[in-house]
Amino acid sequence: MSSTTFPSSKDGDRIQVLGQTINVIAVPGHTSGHLAYHLVDEDVLFSAGCGRLLEWTPLQVLKSLEYLGGLPDQTQVYCAHEYTLSNLRFALAVDPDNHQIAGRLAEVCEIRNRGQCTLPTRISVEQAFNSFLRVREANIVETVQRHMGLTITSADVMLRCYA
Repeated sequence: MSSTTFPSSKDGDRIQVLGQTINVIAVPGHTSGHLAYHLVDEDVLFSAGCGRLLEWTPLQVLKSLEYLGGLPDQTQVYCAHEYTLSNLRFALAVDPDNHQIAGRLAEVCEIRNRGQCTLPTRISVEQAFNSFLRVREANIVETVQRHMGLTITSADVMLRCYA
């Protein structure tokens, strides 16, 4: 995702750039004006994580994350920050028995040790490894409840607990 905006772009706009149609999507969360730009063939989240809740409620952020997580699997994710390694460490702490996350963490360690970037990623990858897109899964809820010592009754409350 990029916090850079096209002049006067807002949710629902369609922008033409170099012959490509780009859909503008409001995804408030990290900032109140955060926008995602969805290209028909290519696309736009944070790898294995999400931004801190600075200006919006957990419910609003959850809605944005669920929208992005519902994009087609092949949608590419271009994030504004290379936080994949630290986000995967967090994801493994939230889902410690997930061998797929552990494998992805090892892979990303190797990539970063070579000085390479792990971006872009894809929505299908994020659906597998990003705990913020998986806040409704029972094992994620149980881990957060245990850590926080709370009974969590909704995904937005859970997001508030660990975002």
